[in-house]
Amino acid sequence: MMTKKTFEQALAKLEQLVAELEQGDIALDSGLKKFDEGVQLAAFCSQKLHEARSRVDLLLDNETDGLTAVPFNTAGEN
Repeated sequence: MMTKKTFEQALAKLEQLVAELEQGDIALDSGLKKFDEGVQLAAFCSQKLHEARSRVDLLLDNETDGLTAVPFNTAGEN
Protein backbone atom coordinates (compact mmCIF):
# COMPACT_ATOMS: atom_id res chain seq x y z
CA MET A 1 0.00 0.00 0.00
CA MET A 2 1.38 3.39 -1.01
CA THR A 3 1.12 6.08 1.64
CA LYS A 4 0.34 9.66 0.72
CA LYS A 5 3.44 11.78 1.08
CA THR A 6 3.44 15.34 2.30
CA PHE A 7 5.28 18.29 0.83
CA GLU A 8 7.66 18.22 3.79
CA GLN A 9 8.42 14.51 3.35
CA ALA A 10 9.04 14.95 -0.37
CA LEU A 11 11.28 17.97 0.21
CA ALA A 12 13.31 16.13 2.86
CA LYS A 13 13.79 13.16 0.51
CA LEU A 14 14.75 15.50 -2.33
CA GLU A 15 17.35 17.19 -0.11
CA GLN A 16 18.72 13.75 0.84
CA LEU A 17 19.00 12.72 -2.81
CA VAL A 18 20.77 15.96 -3.73
CA ALA A 19 23.29 15.43 -0.93
CA GLU A 20 23.94 11.86 -2.09
CA LEU A 21 24.40 12.97 -5.70
CA GLU A 22 26.71 15.81 -4.67
CA GLN A 23 29.03 13.33 -2.97
CA GLY A 24 29.71 11.85 -6.40
CA ASP A 25 30.83 8.44 -5.20
CA ILE A 26 27.88 6.40 -6.49
CA ALA A 27 27.58 4.18 -9.53
CA LEU A 28 26.18 5.71 -12.70
CA ASP A 29 23.05 3.52 -12.71
CA SER A 30 22.32 4.32 -9.08
CA GLY A 31 22.94 8.01 -9.70
CA LEU A 32 20.52 8.04 -12.63
CA LYS A 33 17.83 6.35 -10.53
CA LYS A 34 18.34 8.92 -7.77
CA PHE A 35 18.24 11.74 -10.32
CA ASP A 36 14.97 10.40 -11.81
CA GLU A 37 13.44 10.13 -8.34
CA GLY A 38 14.60 13.67 -7.59
CA VAL A 39 12.96 15.02 -10.75
CA GLN A 40 9.68 13.36 -9.74
CA LEU A 41 9.94 14.74 -6.20
CA ALA A 42 10.69 18.23 -7.51
CA ALA A 43 7.61 18.07 -9.74
CA PHE A 44 5.50 16.87 -6.80
CA CYS A 45 6.77 19.72 -4.60
CA SER A 46 6.16 22.25 -7.37
CA GLN A 47 2.59 21.01 -7.81
CA LYS A 48 1.93 21.19 -4.05
CA LEU A 49 3.26 24.77 -3.94
CA HIS A 50 1.08 25.70 -6.91
CA GLU A 51 -1.98 24.18 -5.20
CA ALA A 52 -1.22 26.04 -1.97
CA ARG A 53 -0.70 29.32 -3.79
CA SER A 54 -4.01 28.98 -5.60
CA ARG A 55 -5.75 28.63 -2.24
CA VAL A 56 -4.22 31.75 -0.74
CA ASP A 57 -6.34 34.89 -0.82
CA LEU A 58 -5.31 38.35 0.24
CA LEU A 59 -7.73 40.42 2.22
CA LEU A 60 -7.72 43.99 0.97
CA ASP A 61 -9.36 46.85 2.81
CA ASN A 62 -11.89 48.37 0.45
CA GLU A 63 -13.21 51.75 1.58
CA THR A 64 -16.79 51.05 0.50
CA ASP A 65 -17.18 47.30 1.15
CA GLY A 66 -14.75 46.69 4.00
CA LEU A 67 -12.47 43.66 3.59
CA THR A 68 -12.49 41.95 0.18
CA ALA A 69 -10.82 38.64 -0.70
CA VAL A 70 -8.55 38.95 -3.75
CA PRO A 71 -6.69 36.03 -5.40
CA PHE A 72 -3.00 35.98 -4.53
CA ASN A 73 -0.64 36.88 -7.40
CA THR A 74 3.12 36.71 -7.21
CA ALA A 75 5.19 39.66 -8.33
CA GLY A 76 5.14 40.14 -12.06
CA GLU A 77 1.91 38.20 -12.68
CA ASN A 78 -1.14 39.85 -14.18
